[in-house]
Amino acid sequence: MKKASMAIAICAAISTWHNAADAEISDNVVRIGVLNDMSGIFQDTNGPGSLEAARMAAEDFAGGGKNIQVDIIAADHQNKPDVATAIARRWLDVEAVDAIVDVPNSAVGLALNSLLRGTRMTLLASSTASSDLTGQFCSPNTVQWVNDTWASARAVTAAMKKRGVSSWYFLTANFALGQALETEASAFVVADGGTVKGSARHPFSTSDFSSFLLSAQASKADVIGLANSGADTVNALKQADEFGLGRGGQSLVAFLIFINDVQSIGLKTAGGLLLVESFYWDMNEETRAFSRRFAARMGGKVPSANQAGVYSSTLAYLRAVAAAGSDEAKTAVAEMKRAPMHDPLFGDTTVRADGRVIHPIYLFQVKRPEESRYPYDYYTLLDTISPEAAFRPLGTGKCPMIDGATK
Repeated sequence: MKKASMAIAICAAISTWHNAADAEISDNVVRIGVLNDMSGIFQDTNGPGSLEAARMAAEDFAGGGKNIQVDIIAADHQNKPDVATAIARRWLDVEAVDAIVDVPNSAVGLALNSLLRGTRMTLLASSTASSDLTGQFCSPNTVQWVNDTWASARAVTAAMKKRGVSSWYFLTANFALGQALETEASAFVVADGGTVKGSARHPFSTSDFSSFLLSAQASKADVIGLANSGADTVNALKQADEFGLGRGGQSLVAFLIFINDVQSIGLKTAGGLLLVESFYWDMNEETRAFSRRFAARMGGKVPSANQAGVYSSTLAYLRAVAAAGSDEAKTAVAEMKRAPMHDPLFGDTTVRADGRVIHPIYLFQVKRPEESRYPYDYYTLLDTISPEAAFRPLGTGKCPMIDGATK
């Protein structure tokens, strides 16, 4: 009996030690890797600005009241899944990185989501737009911030329906993001009683859109939907203006466009464009205060929604680590999902069981040059979409982590 009692006591002690060890912060440092496109088509909307946003989050975290050390590092994934996964493996196996944040490019985000599933590393996919991240490929390691393809497609198509649009033509980037946007939007258009007259798929990072735009113009569709992003959207809009598409009675809408893109295009060309964003620097005092700080560090540039998402997701993760006492994904992500929070940049937010962060999104119209009163005064707010209405309902995205998910 004494031996049995001693054995039980030893097992209990070992279990307690393991539980305490599991709750500890690995190597006494929370290391976060900003992984994005530093030199390609997303360098303005993400790039060095995302790294600066992550640093700001670490500074504002200020140790979380527990003197927690935070290390922010960065790498360029070059929009290539193989490059991104090689970096992530090194970060995971050699450099003791605890979380990856940002990750524009859906093909890259989906590859990392698969790689990191079941590891100790958290994926803060604040710029990955594919709604599959919290749908059929949802993972306990992944949290998705800002917009996604479902939310962008639903908001834009609903807005155009209100304006009497019935027929669509899509100009689509021929990779995961563009294909997902076209698929989601087409389904909404048809469900709303509209028609899709066709699509033209262009290679990623295209400089000449002339043939694609001529096909769109010939379709005589009411609206041409730009199912692309970054420099592809910028180039398509500039060249569409040169072809006079907007002046011919067709409307152009962009599913994923950011204030940096509008700055590049200019209000003379972009004025009147409809778009959806989850963050606008000039929304309220909290967004303006953050944006002034960001601009002071970035040569006067205001943050994009993706850069704001890096700040918010990094800060939320760090606070979860402090609250849970662990930087392991299964513990930190569970803590992030525990209760709603107020985010200074995105408002009232909730991390759902599928990893989707829900928050309001906004329908804006780009101002004409004569309407803009000061630098980056670019948007007029047309509509606010509630968090519940903005994102795909929980349980309908086929996420296997959700009980009752639609099969």
